[in-house]
Amino acid sequence: MKHLTMPQRYAIKAYLESGQTKTFIAKQLVVDYSTIRRELKRNATKKGKYNPDMAHKFAQERKERFGINRKFDDNMIRIIEQKITGEQWSPEQIKGYCDKEETPMVCVERIYEYIRDDKQQGGGLYKDLRHQLKNRKRPIGKHQVIKDKTSIDDRSDVINNKERFGDWEIDLIVGKENKGAMVTIVERTTAMLMVRKLPQGKNAEDLAKQVIEMLLPYKNDIHSITSDNGSEFARHKSIAEKLDCEFYFAHPYASWERGLSENSNKLIRQYILKKSNFDEYSEEYVKQVQLKINRRPRKNLNFETPTKIFYSLVA
Repeated sequence: MKHLTMPQRYAIKAYLESGQTKTFIAKQLVVDYSTIRRELKRNATKKGKYNPDMAHKFAQERKERFGINRKFDDNMIRIIEQKITGEQWSPEQIKGYCDKEETPMVCVERIYEYIRDDKQQGGGLYKDLRHQLKNRKRPIGKHQVIKDKTSIDDRSDVINNKERFGDWEIDLIVGKENKGAMVTIVERTTAMLMVRKLPQGKNAEDLAKQVIEMLLPYKNDIHSITSDNGSEFARHKSIAEKLDCEFYFAHPYASWERGLSENSNKLIRQYILKKSNFDEYSEEYVKQVQLKINRRPRKNLNFETPTKIFYSLVA
């Protein structure tokens, strides 16, 4: 995402004073709507007024504050200990929350290192973690870099507010010992769920192929897809090109940004248990699981089923 320049900020003020909408301003400045929305939210004065000089100052201060190397200081330790012992938050939740609130915080693995050091010195921080470090055997961060990602920050409010049919979330569930995988795709307004076993596991090329096959029949009703930052989505550009849609990535360790996908995976786990061997489940069984979940009446659909609502809307 490109940062706004000083002339652009003066233009924003002029357009606002003439009564123009954020959508109009975004088109005139050739930037995304969310850029203007975020600019007005972050850089307005305490009284809600927009001053381009103050906005530029706020933006520069924020850039300098987050551009420096993060040192593990006393304030970070205080936040970590408070959130773990008081709220039983995970390191991922602490990091994600701090990033969202623009509060300096070290990486997730550094937080885990602090917890491990505390444990070796007789401390009890680890006891407030859900897994108490039992499953913490490998460091976070050593993963394939995904090129040309578009952040969820650039999604329009039409998607964020579920105002349009055809915006999807995508995720992966894995089997015992991280072997075997299934891709899950869910439409945001109808909760229509699709599930398929992946013959090659978390392989990015194969996943892209499977996703395209699953969604191609509904190409006219696919406007966007949002995923997490797993390396299995490295071929996102191929998916977006074939389906003629936008592909967005949520923030790391921010599962709440894909809440429907997370909830759908929990429904699947009623039939496909965690730590189970995916070889035990046939493709026909997976299909029946998908059908059962989509036949369930949903409260947010006025107790209609995802299947009925979805097929009444497809082009």
